[in-house]
Amino acid sequence: MTQARPLAFAAAGLSKTFDTCTAVDDVSFVVPAGKVAALVGPPGAGKTTVLLMLLGQLTPSSGTARVGGPESGAGRGRQSVGAVLSPRGLHPARTVRGQLRVFAAAAGASAARVHELLALTRLDSVADERIGNLPVGAQTRTALAIALLGNPPLLILDDPADGLDPGENAWLTEYLNAHTRRGGTVLLTSRTLSAALPIADELIVLDAGKVTYQGSPARLRRSHPDRLLVKASSPIALATTLAAQGFTDAVMRPDGRLAVAEASLTQLESAAATARVQLTEITPEHIHPDQVLAALTRPTTTPYPAPAMYGMPR
Repeated sequence: MTQARPLAFAAAGLSKTFDTCTAVDDVSFVVPAGKVAALVGPPGAGKTTVLLMLLGQLTPSSGTARVGGPESGAGRGRQSVGAVLSPRGLHPARTVRGQLRVFAAAAGASAARVHELLALTRLDSVADERIGNLPVGAQTRTALAIALLGNPPLLILDDPADGLDPGENAWLTEYLNAHTRRGGTVLLTSRTLSAALPIADELIVLDAGKVTYQGSPARLRRSHPDRLLVKASSPIALATTLAAQGFTDAVMRPDGRLAVAEASLTQLESAAATARVQLTEITPEHIHPDQVLAALTRPTTTPYPAPAMYGMPR
């Protein structure tokens, strides 16, 4: 029997209300050690509020938020956590190196660790530039370097891809995958599914503070598959034949086209021949991940409070 992984992060019935506005509403999830989980949703969905409650920087209105499992003493304290939240909490007049040294002194990290992280996060070339003069991506990587000072096994990252170019994003994905292979665990947020899918083992989609999807990327993809849009002389006859051959996910569109999932072009043509149906047009319909997110959420711009300083390992 495979032993269950210990839980790194857990929320149960987690809710948070500011005055009369509910930012998070009955959110529950668990993240086993060694996994990457992504909280995904548009701005105002409640993602950062969930992270702040996990970190103990906001008190839940109801429910519980736990980091590190029950052995960690009220959910915190024994397992080191590195956090990157928004806003980044960086001093614009300090250099990157200077900012890391300030936090290293507080965390008991060595000058060698600062040097190592500057190289790891690809900040060595801008280490002596003022943070306020750097692009958003470099500021995000600076906040990440601060969070990694104590080499924490648990990472909580609020929109860690913000401002990163494709090369930097590929590096981040590779680094976080390596972190989980070493036994670490990551809970991150993303405003888009397209950014979360390459890295996440588990997705928790939030809409106005509520969970609208929870599960694997593969299961979500199966529920929103790519399709072939087919114009045929008899769509009903074609759909009936496809169903008899095991292709039951075929939907009639308002324009009269049949939207068929899971069948290949060859299988579709074979079914048409069996049904003696003429195919007059076949168009692939590729579903972008963020079309799926749009179907699961509705944008909101409700602002929620956030602390000023982030990035310090706990």
